Amino acid sequence: MTDASIIAGLDIARLSRVGEHLQRAYISPGRLPGALTLVARKGRIAYLNAQGMMDVERSKPVQRDTLFRIYSMTKPITSIALMQLYEQGRFLLDDPVHKYIPAWQHLQVYKAGVHPQFLTTAPSRPMTIRDLLTHQSGLTYGFMNRTNIDAAYRNLKLDGGSGLTLDRLIDELSRLPLEFSPGSAWNYSVSTDVCGYLVQVLSGMTLEHYFDEHIFKPLGMTDTFFVVPQDKIPRLAACYQYQPGETFSLQDDPENSHFTHAHGYLSGGGGLVSSIDDYYRFAQALADGGARDGARIIGRKTLEFMRMNHLPDNKDLPSVSVGSFSETPYEGSGFGLGFSVKTDVAKSQTIGSVGEYGWGGMASTNFFIDPKEELLMIFMTQLIPSSSYQIRQELRAIVNGALVD
Repeated sequence: MTDASIIAGLDIARLSRVGEHLQRAYISPGRLPGALTLVARKGRIAYLNAQGMMDVERSKPVQRDTLFRIYSMTKPITSIALMQLYEQGRFLLDDPVHKYIPAWQHLQVYKAGVHPQFLTTAPSRPMTIRDLLTHQSGLTYGFMNRTNIDAAYRNLKLDGGSGLTLDRLIDELSRLPLEFSPGSAWNYSVSTDVCGYLVQVLSGMTLEHYFDEHIFKPLGMTDTFFVVPQDKIPRLAACYQYQPGETFSLQDDPENSHFTHAHGYLSGGGGLVSSIDDYYRFAQALADGGARDGARIIGRKTLEFMRMNHLPDNKDLPSVSVGSFSETPYEGSGFGLGFSVKTDVAKSQTIGSVGEYGWGGMASTNFFIDPKEELLMIFMTQLIPSSSYQIRQELRAIVNGALVD
């Protein structure tokens, strides 16, 4: 084997199985429209492959500069933004949320009833900012379809319906009960949208402006937005919805997408569109300890703290979760301040390292960073929901299988 076939300790021939697998198992059979995959190690991109279509209806192939709805991969960016303010002494993690959102001082916990007639009880303690960062707040998502609380979220269109703003979300949540007393369980939720609101309160800037000034510009991220500029709309991928029979149908046409015109909802939980190179700049900054090309976005110790498991008694998600949905397999994973964190490799049944962290998005995008191996992967596609296929675990097996030193 020649040295040219190995980059940063990754066997390129073995890495090429990523594209072969995606083509054979997903793109050729019509299960996925297309994909863009990046693998880097020790700060070097070892693999970057575009395949299939970004817009099936218009026969436009996926390109390196294609723009994707990253949905919940917005969450780590928002969490970093909030922790930047923590580093400035603007708040403490055990501060009650109502210190910054006074209307939340008297939040209650659900006992019985349906919206708007709820029977509630007092929480055992106030919600803290750490509860928001770790999804232990008692908030939920409307799409959970599990409880009378998430039904109320759907009735009020709190998952990003038309006319929703961050201010309105915070106002509506002040009147809804929590699913559980803060800190007593884990449930995937609008918590990170609330973190985005806190970034605005603490910084005095809109979330959009804050991201631009403190994350995007320092890292040279020129293709990440809440609203895609008119001149970049031709690069926006179409988004598709999984259909029974393992096919897909158009869910969001880029020509008239909600993401292409001002909509007023700066969702820190799922509002961004990005390119693979932009998200790589962000992920590589994290992999390098919080800085990239001389631009530091977070302190090394702060990031170490964020990627610890913050669930009680170092438990994993199955032991504390009340909902069944998230962007990571539950077994062997805990949760930090904005990321899932692998705590037990054997239990996870997927190759990796203890301490691997990352997240995914509703349209099946995903990234992970393995600090031990100095390895990261970013996978972009546009298929809702992310639970349609087990691609994330399959890709981990292939990528880790390419490590040769």
